[in-house]
Amino acid sequence: MTNTATPVLFWFRRDLRIEDNCGLYHALSSGSPVIACFIFDRNILDRLSDSNDARVSFIHQSVTTLKDEIRNRGGELIVRYGLPEVEIPKIVIQYKCNTVFANHDDEPYSRQRDGFIRNWCTETNTGFKTFKDHLIFERNEVLKPDGRPYTVFTPYSKSWKTHLMSGVAQTGAFPSSLNSFPSEEISTWKKTSLSPVPTLEEMGFTQADIEISNETCSDSLLINYHQTRDIPSVEGTSRLGIHLRFGTASIRKVAQRAYLTNEVFLNELIWRDFYAMILFHFPHVVEGPFRRAYEHINWRNDEIEFERWCQGQTGYPFVDAGMRQLSQTGWMHNRVRMVTASFLSKHLLIDWRWGEAWFARKLLDFDLASNNGGWQWAAGCGTDAAPYFRIFNPSAQQQRFDPDLTYIKKWIKEYHSPEYPQPIVDHAFARKRCLDVYQSGINSLK
Repeated sequence: MTNTATPVLFWFRRDLRIEDNCGLYHALSSGSPVIACFIFDRNILDRLSDSNDARVSFIHQSVTTLKDEIRNRGGELIVRYGLPEVEIPKIVIQYKCNTVFANHDDEPYSRQRDGFIRNWCTETNTGFKTFKDHLIFERNEVLKPDGRPYTVFTPYSKSWKTHLMSGVAQTGAFPSSLNSFPSEEISTWKKTSLSPVPTLEEMGFTQADIEISNETCSDSLLINYHQTRDIPSVEGTSRLGIHLRFGTASIRKVAQRAYLTNEVFLNELIWRDFYAMILFHFPHVVEGPFRRAYEHINWRNDEIEFERWCQGQTGYPFVDAGMRQLSQTGWMHNRVRMVTASFLSKHLLIDWRWGEAWFARKLLDFDLASNNGGWQWAAGCGTDAAPYFRIFNPSAQQQRFDPDLTYIKKWIKEYHSPEYPQPIVDHAFARKRCLDVYQSGINSLK
């Protein structure tokens, strides 16, 4: 392929890899040389409150690595810092691209952004093609027999597995839905002028103190996942969240391993698809509860108690250990995420959206759909939510999942000393108060 042919543009977003990249595969297979770009999106970055946000450092390093890989293949990654609605048209015009390729991103802002770009492409007679890459099944692929979206996880997961197994070829190793796209094997890149990566400082950020491992989870971890995933003191979970969030790992490759290794782990990937589907069909969950009946809960919203929760000073060690782990590492064990979220919304009666926003700020693997879905589940107002009267007892959770206090003592150095605070609220009192307030809120609509 000569560089004189009309090029196409591939726009990297939350898919920062060469390997098994669906949209990139279709761009490289289009018969035209490919120019690639990445935009550090000011619409997103300007809303971040921490200048040393570790996610920005991770993206910056991933983009730098991606740039080197593309350069080694004879191409160049154009990297800009600005507004996509400005930068993408500039690149298309500058390099006379006839088509923009990208992968789907169904978060509300992303749909608005892509709608603008699609309209501009239509007006300028430029193609705009997007592909599924972030999920196994998305949008309208797994629906009820009547064509409506599922709103409860269990029937959704059964249908998801039926869809998966319907694509099993008799001679194939995997269901067709897990087939990879060998984008790494095609090199139809177009060389452009060198495009330096903006520094973190130029974008108003600094290098984060938290380091993020690029190692993938071991086979032995996946084999034992169902036995270790609920024990926060051991390395029993995949830690792949951030890599799936930003696409430095392929969801198809991960699902292939889960399919061959551990059904419980595969089920966690189904939850990921489920929450993404809910966000696509019911975008109102970004602002409020999925179940409208829970819009009238009389939250206490005590700011001092919220701060104590954020800092891990509630006097409930299982909760506090998790909150301190989050602050120090940008990650929290999933079992503890459920307990801490339930504690904030049900023990303290603080609006779950406060906690959702705190997790969005602190979690390295923050994903809007999964974070929102998890918080609404914990608060009892979501799709497949635990009923509002099911309230985690943090002490019982600790006794079950950290009986030797290994996890607690790792994160609470002053545990069993006068410096550690007394419980912020009595469990029995908090449970009764929660039941009364929730019931009152629901009854107000009757």
